[in-house]
Order: sequence, then structure tokens, then C-alpha cells
Amino acid sequence: MRYWLMKSEPSVFTIEELENTPTKTVDWIPTKGIRNYQARNFMRDDMSLGDLAFFYQSNCDSPGIVGIMEITKLAYPDPLQFLKDNKYYDPKSTPENPRWLNVDVTLVKKLPLITLKKLRDYSELKDMIILRKGNRLSITPVTENEWSLITAI
Repeated sequence: MRYWLMKSEPSVFTIEELENTPTKTVDWIPTKGIRNYQARNFMRDDMSLGDLAFFYQSNCDSPGIVGIMEITKLAYPDPLQFLKDNKYYDPKSTPENPRWLNVDVTLVKKLPLITLKKLRDYSELKDMIILRKGNRLSITPVTENEWSLITAI
């Protein structure tokens, strides 16, 4: 099993929206295509069914971890890349050779906000990717030790 941190901006998609879907399952992220090759590669090459991920709210007043999700469908083509009138349309992508992928996630549980500031208080997390200066990836791996420490907070 691997662990992940997956970011969403509250103006795009919230933990409450995930919680309020009938099956508590969505394609990640339902209203915003992922257009970063490294994040795509994590989904395509490294994610497995049953992996767990932190839901991290970013680009807001209180960035931080707000929930835990499970990867419940492996990488598949992001349909937004094929819609000519969509801002995530990619003319170089074809159904036979899609460039952009998606996974489905299911809410495991909502958490009380664990702020970015609080995460920085733990020296054991100093190497966590989300805490690195300039990190902008929407999906990052989390080590087993980082996962254990954060879920114990």
C-alpha cells in the first residue's frame, strides 16, 4: 500500500462536496483536469487500488489536510481532454493515446483541519514534499512514517 496527498482548491472542489456525493466517490478532480506530467505519472504508474490519500485543501485561508480518501478506480483517460469547448481540451491527445488520466477516490473519513502551519511544527515531517518551498504538485507521495504521524495528530 502507498500513501498520497491530493490537493484541491475549495473554490474548485471541497471535502463537503465529496462527502455529499451519493457514493462518496468522485473522479479526482471532477471539475479540474490534472495537467502536470509528474502528477499524471503518479496516477498512472504508482497508484494502486486501496492506496490511501490525504485530501488537502490549498490556495485558501487555512490550507491543510481535511480528510482521508481511498483510491477506488485505477487511472483512466480524463474525458475533459477530448472536449473541444473545455479549457482542459488537449488537441494532441486522442482516445487511442490519451495524455491525461484520472483516478476515482472514495471518502474514508473527514478530519478536523490539520493546518500546513501545524504540519511544519513536526520535525519528523521536515522532508515531506508538501512542506518543501515552491512545491506546487497537486499529487505527491507520502511516506508510511509521515502517514502514521499525521493520522496520529
